[in-house]
Amino acid sequence: MLKKGDIKMIKKFLNEGMSKSAIARKLGISRNTVIRYANKPEGYTPAMDKAAQETSVDSYLPHIADMLKVAKDENVHIPTTVIYDEIKAMGYDGSLRWLQQVMQKHELRDRAQKEELIRFETEPAQQMQVDWIEFPKDNLSAFVATMGYSRASYVEYVSDEKIETLIQCHLNAFKYFGGVPKEGLYDNMKTVIIERNTYGYGKHKFNPMFEDFAKHCGFKIHVCRPYRAKTKGKVERFNHYLRYSFHNGLRVKLSMKNWELNIDSANSEVMKWLDNKANKRIHSTTLQQPFKLLKDELPHLLDLPKPYNGIHPRNIDSIVIKDSTIIKTNVAIAVISIPNRDLLGYDALIPSYAVIIASALYVNLGVSLWS
Repeated sequence: MLKKGDIKMIKKFLNEGMSKSAIARKLGISRNTVIRYANKPEGYTPAMDKAAQETSVDSYLPHIADMLKVAKDENVHIPTTVIYDEIKAMGYDGSLRWLQQVMQKHELRDRAQKEELIRFETEPAQQMQVDWIEFPKDNLSAFVATMGYSRASYVEYVSDEKIETLIQCHLNAFKYFGGVPKEGLYDNMKTVIIERNTYGYGKHKFNPMFEDFAKHCGFKIHVCRPYRAKTKGKVERFNHYLRYSFHNGLRVKLSMKNWELNIDSANSEVMKWLDNKANKRIHSTTLQQPFKLLKDELPHLLDLPKPYNGIHPRNIDSIVIKDSTIIKTNVAIAVISIPNRDLLGYDALIPSYAVIIASALYVNLGVSLWS
């Protein structure tokens, strides 16, 4: 199935008077495909729920990219026939024509010239980039998490962006990926960072509950530098892909059936889209399927955390004692002293037979419990 942009190109070339055969040659597709899409109405959008199909070339794309990169570095041109012979010796059983079409689809030669082939900026399981994407027309937000190495992504639609929601989405993302990354990368969301450089440069004041949650799970919190959104460009690029390749199409699709786009319908559809398309497509940067690269990350991920029951009470902000007088603030529990109490205060806690024994002991000492 062609992308929406390819269909627009077919329409554009037809309007310019180009023949269907010429269009087919230019786009690297069959003439019958051009004819099929030429008859589609203006504004036609391809069905979005079709699973991504793996091609016979896909597993060789990283090797092809390496060949093109070396050719660029050596300032030589390498014909597609040479690439074909190389991967055929490695086991490729497809045709030269199909190889040419797939290389053209991924613009491998153009990207090699721009040095935009295969970037792995982080080690497996090292980083997960997190962001919110908002859909105000639908009163919805989406939690988006993208693994830095594999580009595998998780999406969950929510109705708010509260700290409790953020934590639950993290737990769901960890289950989806199969473990916990070593660090999470965030922007300036208030549920993560309260104030920058509070305790010195690079030593930020984090939301206490989220900081506690991160310690509970074992990952470190990292935040982007202000006005440097590209620092977490992997999740930003996926946000664009989610909005225009999934959400907008789903909204139109449901509206045409007079169905409501809500959290339940959105989450039901987005999980199918993630499993069958987004994480199975050939990623434009890695030239591999995110799910396949996620397998490389799995052995390095931290174990899934135990259930999180809220912030651990390591400190008490204020302690109220006699006459409701506040005497200390932000005191560690370990140094809190318990005031002396009259023995009568413990009577209700002592079983009756213990009272008899205690009374006898006190009488022998000349002390009365009831005085």
